[in-house]
Amino acid sequence: MRPWWRDAVLYHVYCRSFADSNGDGVGDLRGIVEHLDHLAWLGVGGIWLSPTMPSPNADWGYDVADYRDVDPALGTLDDLDELVAAAGRLGIRVLLDLVPNHTSDRHPWFLDARSSPESAHRDWYVWSDPGPDGASPNNWLSFAGGPAWTLDEAAGRLYLHNYMPGQPDLDWWNPEVRDAFDGILRFWFDRGIAGFRIDTANRIVKDRLLRDNPPARDALHRSVTGMPLEQRYSANRPEVHEVLRRWRRIADGYSPARLLLGETFLFDLAAMAGYHGSGDDELQLALNLPFMFSPLDAEAMRDAVSRTAAVLPDGAWPLWTGSSHDVPRLATRWCAGDPARVRCALLLLLTLRGTPLLYYGDEIGMGDTAVPPDRVRDPLGLPGSMRAGRDGARTPMRWSPGPGAGFTTAGVEPWLPIGAEPGVDVASQRDDPGSILHLCRDAVRLRAATAELREGAMTFLPGPRGVLAWRRGDSVTVALNLGHHPATVGGVEGTVALGTDRDRDGTEAGGELALGAWEGAVVIA
Repeated sequence: MRPWWRDAVLYHVYCRSFADSNGDGVGDLRGIVEHLDHLAWLGVGGIWLSPTMPSPNADWGYDVADYRDVDPALGTLDDLDELVAAAGRLGIRVLLDLVPNHTSDRHPWFLDARSSPESAHRDWYVWSDPGPDGASPNNWLSFAGGPAWTLDEAAGRLYLHNYMPGQPDLDWWNPEVRDAFDGILRFWFDRGIAGFRIDTANRIVKDRLLRDNPPARDALHRSVTGMPLEQRYSANRPEVHEVLRRWRRIADGYSPARLLLGETFLFDLAAMAGYHGSGDDELQLALNLPFMFSPLDAEAMRDAVSRTAAVLPDGAWPLWTGSSHDVPRLATRWCAGDPARVRCALLLLLTLRGTPLLYYGDEIGMGDTAVPPDRVRDPLGLPGSMRAGRDGARTPMRWSPGPGAGFTTAGVEPWLPIGAEPGVDVASQRDDPGSILHLCRDAVRLRAATAELREGAMTFLPGPRGVLAWRRGDSVTVALNLGHHPATVGGVEGTVALGTDRDRDGTEAGGELALGAWEGAVVIA
């Protein structure tokens, strides 16, 4: 039986920024329930929620204090159950964000661990004795900047944190940690959760000998992470695959099988592909950073897609996304705010062979919002951080024009500022059949109605410089002119089923398809 997620379009909801149901300026679970009609109208088949578990929010939910409950700022377990049930009635499945690499330093496990050398949870975390001068045991660096080790005064030892000091790393060599997470997975699967997006899936297990990381050679790794060291020993250990295979057996024990979507923060496509295991025994879907960080350029995209197809094992399935809560949105990063480019980017994502993942606001071409220094909430955006802040890609969804943007009550200050791009809101674009929103919806619907766009093989076609063209199955051709000048693609026969220029819909391509600058079309013979 074909898994549901192969045919679905997935959608990432950043909960705090999607919809505020109670007027406190913070998005919540009931706000998502109230806007499920939008997701159903769009044709979404599954939503991934940013962290919903209780957290002191030093890193906005990625510092978990309880793996079996809901953060009060977002709602209750009953609210989450209601969301799962209401979404299910609309044919939408719900995925949660699981953070297994680390907990909050306020999690009861860590509070117990630091209380005594004999505590039950002492060995659940990665500890080391400081050197004679207080030095760390190795050169590992934190993604938040500085050494990845902090002295815990109560314990008198150093603990590992690959992120902020408030996020101590768990020791996945400890079988009790593995058993605890088996129970966490089952707790949520039993409540009807359709799967997990697994945070930093490739970083869970660390080198047992705590060896030094070597210098990084990959320029993309250095530019994106700001880190000069390759994560050979602080992450990407071969033993992590044992954990993922164990979780896959649990996921496959449910009917239907639960989905494991991994954040594989890797710049080597072959290494990313390895997290699928043999194609059917680890992750079903894995984040593809080389694709996401490629420019919206014909040759670069052809290369990223071709190399991905070449390295995936038999049975594995690609995942395509252009935006996330950790990087600038596709409308900003790929498209420089140009609506014509946004249309091409969405048509690309929704017609490649694989599963598309949209980020909330992609469907209306929402770009990043400038966040003034006094409104910064992301710890990576605060003074002294080595990395760029991520708040600009996390600002509230724009449901309508006017104060509050339909996200929150007029006059209430939202947790992050609301952007002001005229016409970039759901209500305005729902009223305009030629809008980006309608193009996105029609592309999702065309994919759902056309078996070759969901299941068909993919073959790139020759084309003039700047044009990316490919065939899906035997009868569907997709062509995108990702350049500044008109171009003509030969060998294209059929009817334009969907064009970024909606006036082209229903026109015939009789052997040639002429495209303007930054124009694309799906042609069905």
